[in-house]
Amino acid sequence: MIRLDAGRLLHHAAGLGDLLAGTVNGGASVGFLAPLSRPDALAWWEERAADVEAGRLDVWAALDGDRVLGTVSLAFPGKANSRHRAELVKLMVHPEARGRGLGRGLLTTAEEAAAAAGVTLLHLDTETGSPAEHLYRSAGWTPVGAIPDYAADPGGVLRPTTIYYKHVPATAPTR
Repeated sequence: MIRLDAGRLLHHAAGLGDLLAGTVNGGASVGFLAPLSRPDALAWWEERAADVEAGRLDVWAALDGDRVLGTVSLAFPGKANSRHRAELVKLMVHPEARGRGLGRGLLTTAEEAAAAAGVTLLHLDTETGSPAEHLYRSAGWTPVGAIPDYAADPGGVLRPTTIYYKHVPATAPTR
């Protein structure tokens, strides 16, 4: 896993866009409706470079050469009273790379980086009943509860989401 600064994110934006479009068009609920075009997915990733540059977003990618096999991000709130927490977002693994522990590796990378940044609380939301729930529960994440009709899945159907959190031991002062 490599952490992508803004320049590396832009360098890998096409691969990240392919991963995002493929994930959404394959039925995963990560905030977009299907069909998601490659140009729209690419543009979404390119827009994230400013957040990476400003320190509001950390992005990691699992690469095979120059090919993006997976990604995960941490989004940091901008408020002084919330510097101890971050949101885990956009954990995605290419369909051809699933079942090899890559998702767990990405999750672990983000958790360890959060601790190194002084973040002690992580949170996320995921579609209730999705395969991702097994990963989060097996990695020690705690479900808080489900919100009905929280977001539309890629097909436009409203689905519930489950909110999770995890305490991580800080290994450095808070960002």
